[in-house]
Amino acid sequence: QSSRTGGDRSHLLAPRTGLHQPQFRGCGSQKSNLPGTPAPTPARGPSNPPATMKIAVIGQSLFGQEVYCHLRKEGHEVVGVFTVPDKDGKADPLGLEAEKDGVPVFKYSRWRAKGQALPDVVAKYQALGAELNVLPFCSQFIPMEIISAPRHGSIIYHPSLLPRHRGASAINWTLIHGDKKGGFSIFWADDGLDTGDLLLQKECEVLPDDTVSTLYNRFLFPEGIKGMVQAVRLIAEGKAPRLPQPEEGATYEGIQKKETAKINWDQPAEAIHNWIRGNDKVPGAWTEACEQKLTFFNSTLNTSGLVPEGDALPIPGAHRPGVVTKAGLILFGNDDKMLLVKNIQLEDGKMILASNFFKGAASSVLELTEAELVTAEAVRSVWQRILPKVLEVEDSTDFFKSGAASVDVVRLVEEVKELCDGLELENEDVYMASTFGDFIQLLVRKLRGDDEEGECSIDYVEMAVNKRTVRMPHQLFIGGEFVDAEGAKTSETINPTDGSVICQVSLAQVTDVDKAVAAAKDAFENGRWGKISARDRGRLMYRLADLMEQHQEELATIEALDAGAVYTLALKTHVGMSIQTFRYFAGWCDKIQGSTIPINQARPNRNLTLTRKEPVGVCGIIIPWNYPLMMLSWKTAACLAAGNTVVIKPAQVTPLTALKFAELTLKAGIPKGVVNVLPGSGSLVGQRLSDHPDVRKIGFTGSTEVGKHIMKSCAISNVKKVSLELGGKSPLIIFADCDLNKAVQMGMSSVFFNKGENCIAAGRLFVEDSIHDEFVRRVVEEVRKMKVGNPLDRDTDHGPQNHHAHLVKLMEYCQHGVKEGATLVCGGNQVPRPGFFFEPTVFTGVEDHMFIAKEESFGPVMIISRFADGDLDAVLSRANATEFGLASGVFTRDINKALYVSDKLQAGTVFVNTYNKTDVAAPFGGFKQSGFGKDLGEAALNEYLRVKTVTFEY
Repeated sequence: QSSRTGGDRSHLLAPRTGLHQPQFRGCGSQKSNLPGTPAPTPARGPSNPPATMKIAVIGQSLFGQEVYCHLRKEGHEVVGVFTVPDKDGKADPLGLEAEKDGVPVFKYSRWRAKGQALPDVVAKYQALGAELNVLPFCSQFIPMEIISAPRHGSIIYHPSLLPRHRGASAINWTLIHGDKKGGFSIFWADDGLDTGDLLLQKECEVLPDDTVSTLYNRFLFPEGIKGMVQAVRLIAEGKAPRLPQPEEGATYEGIQKKETAKINWDQPAEAIHNWIRGNDKVPGAWTEACEQKLTFFNSTLNTSGLVPEGDALPIPGAHRPGVVTKAGLILFGNDDKMLLVKNIQLEDGKMILASNFFKGAASSVLELTEAELVTAEAVRSVWQRILPKVLEVEDSTDFFKSGAASVDVVRLVEEVKELCDGLELENEDVYMASTFGDFIQLLVRKLRGDDEEGECSIDYVEMAVNKRTVRMPHQLFIGGEFVDAEGAKTSETINPTDGSVICQVSLAQVTDVDKAVAAAKDAFENGRWGKISARDRGRLMYRLADLMEQHQEELATIEALDAGAVYTLALKTHVGMSIQTFRYFAGWCDKIQGSTIPINQARPNRNLTLTRKEPVGVCGIIIPWNYPLMMLSWKTAACLAAGNTVVIKPAQVTPLTALKFAELTLKAGIPKGVVNVLPGSGSLVGQRLSDHPDVRKIGFTGSTEVGKHIMKSCAISNVKKVSLELGGKSPLIIFADCDLNKAVQMGMSSVFFNKGENCIAAGRLFVEDSIHDEFVRRVVEEVRKMKVGNPLDRDTDHGPQNHHAHLVKLMEYCQHGVKEGATLVCGGNQVPRPGFFFEPTVFTGVEDHMFIAKEESFGPVMIISRFADGDLDAVLSRANATEFGLASGVFTRDINKALYVSDKLQAGTVFVNTYNKTDVAAPFGGFKQSGFGKDLGEAALNEYLRVKTVTFEY
């Protein structure tokens, strides 16, 4: 009986499997399954030339082409190539490559007639004098007269770990059965069906969401090419083993076809998931619903246990109706567990997002610019070259119905990317937009930075204010969608200028945190964010910074409305520094790198040790109310630059710029799920983030008391990383030899900047005795010139405090100071007008034991203490006599004194003859109970990275 060369190998044909065949590339680690299989032969020098053979290559596709090329590079003589006939006027890549090299190419539609080998075919083959047949990717029945003719026989590549999954569709069945290990076998052909002796096997881990394409592209294609080359090398050197296949564990499955790919719903969710991914893309797992045949793609298991809200989709035979949600289609197994399907192919062949199943209207049609029309015509020419049988490519021309196969998808994507520099285009995009018109619309949206990632329904609160209309999202932002909180819970956000309600904002609950973390985890592990290059990640962050700049007046207006920030300061600092921060860290994205380390060699072998810096995963960012956007940016920019995903909890009293920021991330093209924003209380949202087992890092700015609690929760939950920027009582020492004008100016700024709601504000000023009275006189004079008023007025110096509770605490703080005997020189009271305004306040005569000398006001309250002339060490001792160490300052003209003081001050930042001078490139963080970890600068990246050490022996 004639051999089928290991069975009907049509399961390896690209048009049948939908494989996206990549260019040859390296892959991760793998191991041989065969004991005694020789290791790859070491590289040879001129004195040790490789053994070579005359080889006939029988097969097709890019895989066959790559094997052919690598065999020739090894020095083997390919005496002939046997491949399939041209299809629709297109030659197979293997044949094309061989023809370019002048190698004889034979294209037989069949090798046998009536069970007998065709004599003419056998004669032409025998005339080549081949010593070995290599069948890397063959779909035809090859007669035994050909298989056994060469001196070394024939070897065949099979994409499973034989004897498991003999026969056709081996990759499909590996996934359908839920195998934890996959791989390939290279075996000696005999007259059975994939039963020949084993020459070489290599295995790999099968990932939970692998499809036929991902498993093939990640491992079976690149490592299979290497394996075939290694197998031929072993044969040439006389070292190739022949190990009989065990019959134990042997399985045989037939070819997987469309008619056999219908989903059986009476099985667990994991089995349904395996069936869908095992048939993805070809032939496609399908079911009947809504009076049509629906084919499902891109399946993942949903392990959250939470059923999202959505529209029911009745499916005959299913345990429960499906649910069409914003994330996709939720399906149920008979065990009530869930899986999520992201793409559906309708009966007419159109591929849609599963989340859009019940949406009748498509996206609006874009009107193309002249430049975009030129690009469209260039892309039309690409389609025309790939589809030679189509007389004219029109908007309605369907790529696949016109004869294109999966190998053509790769060609289309690569050619269009060459046309459009910087374009992010994936094979999946072609399946989602298979007609020319749809493809051009998708392409233009991507080039404009307004593709599907940026589409979102937003329920804005609009206000006409500051000579413009501001549009503010007010719902939670989870997985790229603005949604209501669980139970539709809301809270009021208040305008501190007049105490009026700005709007109702969704108030996140514990279940919302779980949803946001699940979205962030999925985006990190499975989404596009982890697949794009670091440079592309930086490009998206630059785009986000540009959008923030385009919206800077709107953002600054929202900061003034929601936080009471003086508009001019908000433009420069709250928003301006936020933009600078994202641009700074965008530049770091492709510069995060490890190092090589010399270690002791394992003689006589050698070692290479290197480190890799990797993102930690899902991060929780908990930000305060004093700089709502800037504190978000300081932490989130570094977090994203490192490649993480994030769940942001803004302060409950100032959520609006964080939600506006979320909107801008969509417009920038940041993939859905990468950024999530949850307004809510610290006791619910902050606590759940700290406790959540899937959150790997918490970045927190707030009080020391809460920071200690967060640190404890992070340790108990899963020992997650944590960085804390906590309370402060920053000392500022002003020596008599200072520039007094500058000291007064900067001393004012050190306390009253941003209404005193400033983490590094000078909590206590030590003024040398000989200039004390003059300093106080000048300060009070300047304070009385400050204009307290509406933060949107351009000449306002001092706006309202952030919220009412804080105003009350400031009044209590000042009352405490007066009771203890400190001198209230000016201020100390609420301003008699609507809103939460507090007078700029100055205390003198403050002694070390007093409450206001030790505790932070976090408001516009200047605390002044004297120190004796020349008593340098004593004032340093008093300045350091605090459990806080966030910032500090010194004013003096004596450089030696300045250096000495900067050495001795126990604080993370020391300002010399300046104050509040922070920069995106300079690390920022505290000592002692002011916390640990850094924001800004290169040091901030390390807070969101982990270091992996990799050691090789060779």
